[in-house]
Amino acid sequence: MSTIYTSEHGRERIAQRYREHLATWPVPWEQRLVPTAAGETFVLVCGPADAPPLVLLHGSGSNTSAWRGDVSEWAAHFRVYAVDLPGEPGFSAPTRLALDTDACANWLDEVLDGLGLDTVSMTGMSLGGWTALDYVTRRPGRVEALALLCPGGLGRHRYGWLVKAVGLRLLGRHSVRDMARTGLGLTGPAAEPILDDVELVFTHFSARSGNLPRFSEARLRAVDIPVLVIVGERDALFDSAGTARRARLLAKGEVLVLPGVGHAVLGQAERISRFLRSR
Repeated sequence: MSTIYTSEHGRERIAQRYREHLATWPVPWEQRLVPTAAGETFVLVCGPADAPPLVLLHGSGSNTSAWRGDVSEWAAHFRVYAVDLPGEPGFSAPTRLALDTDACANWLDEVLDGLGLDTVSMTGMSLGGWTALDYVTRRPGRVEALALLCPGGLGRHRYGWLVKAVGLRLLGRHSVRDMARTGLGLTGPAAEPILDDVELVFTHFSARSGNLPRFSEARLRAVDIPVLVIVGERDALFDSAGTARRARLLAKGEVLVLPGVGHAVLGQAERISRFLRSR
């Protein structure tokens, strides 16, 4: 059993839910298993074979199924490569790469090379957004355009919601689902299927600890490709105002702050598609 799960039973329950989502994937797809120094990487590939490549990187505590509501839009215009990050509850190796080194960039080099991709566009959310931006700063020329949803590494981490939620949890007044709802800012009937997945994962998965390294002003100013940054005004995990402010250091950056939205930024597929296609 991998140490990123609390039990073998829990790992299988998460994997089974993932397989169920893949079975209802809205467009035809195929899988690639790319060997890397960090272990095997699972990649879901869909969209026209001759379309420009778009690489998707999901957030922490998630996997490629996070994109199932967006992929139909993107697969109509791009050859989509949805990558399971290592060390997260997907089908890639359980290896957790050191975030304060070039380990993530080296891993992505191997993934892109293994897929036969030279230059690509990228879209990432949260940890995946951090991973994409880290790659862009370390590998200039390999990414043509970048779209980031609630990315880490810009605004400061927020802990107030977590302290309160853990306190209520210890008192028996807060469930894992309640904590997920608070942390992600998800409400209403449409959020329930997403919360089902988050509750399952964080009941059986040990999340990465520690802060995501923040990018220096120098690294941000050096990025010379078009970057779209979309954040929720009420992001409980990262300081969204700080994220927006520092994103404006990007020479070709566009920043959108969504009023009333939390960390889970949903329904932006068409906006991102237009941005990437216009570059």
